Amino acid sequence: EAYAQICGWTLARAHARSGDRKAIAAYLGSGRSMASAMADFAEAYADQNEADYQRVRLAAGDGLIPVASG
Repeated sequence: EAYAQICGWTLARAHARSGDRKAIAAYLGSGRSMASAMADFAEAYADQNEADYQRVRLAAGDGLIPVASG
């Protein structure tokens, strides 16, 4: 968890350099609300991705979509 937080923070700061990083930092603030919102979004996105993958696997298993491996 700590590693993911550090990676996320580093990535956010790196991207902030592509714009006005002071304005972005001021917009994000120093509180935890942005970090919490990003974590919630990432978790929901991962859950959706997993659900989508399971649907594709089922559809492939039922012969509803073509599948090629290799």
